[in-house]
Amino acid sequence: MIQISPSLLSADFSILDEEVKRITEAGADMLHLDVMDGRFVPNITFGAPIIKAIRKSSGIVFDVHLMIDEPIRYIDDFAKAGADYISFHAEATDKIEETLLRIKSHGVKAALAIKPHTNPAIIKDYLPLLDMVLIMTVEPGFGGQSLIESALDNARYVKKMIEESGRNILIEADGGIKASNARLVSEAGVEVLVAGSAVFCADDYQKAIADIRTAATL
Repeated sequence: MIQISPSLLSADFSILDEEVKRITEAGADMLHLDVMDGRFVPNITFGAPIIKAIRKSSGIVFDVHLMIDEPIRYIDDFAKAGADYISFHAEATDKIEETLLRIKSHGVKAALAIKPHTNPAIIKDYLPLLDMVLIMTVEPGFGGQSLIESALDNARYVKKMIEESGRNILIEADGGIKASNARLVSEAGVEVLVAGSAVFCADDYQKAIADIRTAATL
């Protein structure tokens, strides 16, 4: 089943509480929360206090994407802030297993993310600890970029690995996804589509989400 996880990065930050409520009412399955530290990626967004503050606005699944160096330092904070999923980048740490175990110790679902040009084989050893794999379809750091179609090869590779493992692990893709390319993304094995500007820059959030979901399943 296709799930839509709109990225709060493209929302109006002056009314975050209202935006969270609106996106929940519009039928989103998750809310994607991009945390950037200005080191792992050349941008800074928000941290655990903001996530904790908006957690009370909705019961929607919080899909927290850490784009930060040495993420294990902050796993406890984001788990306590209300994350349902926490993903971090394989490229950001040499403590992948330890970080995954720390996430799961909080009862939070664990996900590993990779950039478009990272070898997806790095994920294989960690499949037993994963609930989701996040495939970046743009270089992380900024919203509004165009989807890199070659990155979908990573999704296909990971899909095959998951099938061979016999495990039930979601594949999520993030970057440049909209109704016009949603089918291409879903055909690569992606089940969770992150869409930022395609949803939050639309006049009608419900229609935007429905259009992406419908396009992905045609």
